[in-house]
Amino acid sequence: MRSRKSSKPDGYTLGWAPPGLVAGVDEAGRGPLAGPVLAAAVMLDPRKPIAGLRDSKKLTPKRRAQLCELIHDRALCCSVAQASVEEIERLNILQATLLAMQRAVAGLRLRPTLVLVDGNRLPAFQLPAQAVVRGDDRVAAIAAASIVAKVQRDRLCLDWHAQYPDYGFDRHKGYGTALHLEALQRLGPTPLHRRGFAPVAVLLAAACPP
Repeated sequence: MRSRKSSKPDGYTLGWAPPGLVAGVDEAGRGPLAGPVLAAAVMLDPRKPIAGLRDSKKLTPKRRAQLCELIHDRALCCSVAQASVEEIERLNILQATLLAMQRAVAGLRLRPTLVLVDGNRLPAFQLPAQAVVRGDDRVAAIAAASIVAKVQRDRLCLDWHAQYPDYGFDRHKGYGTALHLEALQRLGPTPLHRRGFAPVAVLLAAACPP
């Protein structure tokens, strides 16, 4: 008897895979000192392939923007959601990231039969799901989600730069670079800053000693 070729997506390691639509999920903004954490969920259309999908961090900003436009144009659907700075401080960054991922999947206009998430932790989905380590380089739908989330968060950083031009959000995107830390030291934190993150917490403690 001729063996049947597996229909499982690359990176999916369980012994079975439900038939139907696959959603890839990834986040952007887990490490910065400021702003919400974003997550995207993308369901690609196998009839409209997109060449060049890979981990968003390995792409130039220009290429990310080009691919993001193609994803929105060709994907079956995509959804972007976030967890706020307040939720990050209340829940911790891991739980806030998982919450943003849940919201992104819930926002899809189509219901997936399988959710593949980048990394080694899964949100509590009411759907079959698998965490895929290095999924943004192994699974096209996860790579697409990483691109959409990154482009959307970078656009938010431009909005923050317009609101707080002295902090350099257009350059460091909220990460703890020397430029960002110098601005924090000189100007203090904005409402966007995550007060539970060490550099911001240390600054606040120094400004308001017990």
